[in-house]
Amino acid sequence: MILDLYRRRIVGWSISNSPDAKLVINALEHAYQQRGKPKDILFQSDQGSQYTSLRFRQRRWRYRIKQSISRRGNCWDNTSERIFRGLKTEWVSITDYASLELAILDISSYLMGYYNYQRPHSFNQGLAPVTAEEKPYLMSKIT
Repeated sequence: MILDLYRRRIVGWSISNSPDAKLVINALEHAYQQRGKPKDILFQSDQGSQYTSLRFRQRRWRYRIKQSISRRGNCWDNTSERIFRGLKTEWVSITDYASLELAILDISSYLMGYYNYQRPHSFNQGLAPVTAEEKPYLMSKIT
């Protein structure tokens, strides 16, 4: 999962049976395309081998994305863990998936639909990420 830290919006994600370079490249590709091929961006990650792999570094280089790798226990790593916890407790725990395709559709609905468009966030003063991102003037009045 790739999170835009500006307003905590999920901008890319992928599912795989193994946490390898292909998984994070697919998520990066999803985010890069979804955000309109942005320039001058920084990709923050933990020290996982999938983020330091040659294949992932080559993809970042192709898109001119700089990377910052956190030290162990960095607080930004916890943000993604909180999202996964919410996914498991608010969404997946009530569902039994008959196939991987159904799981992908449902999880996509949570991440790119409910989480981004409806779920309130304390970081955004109670607004959903998309609402906070689309109305910066409202956010400046609240903060």
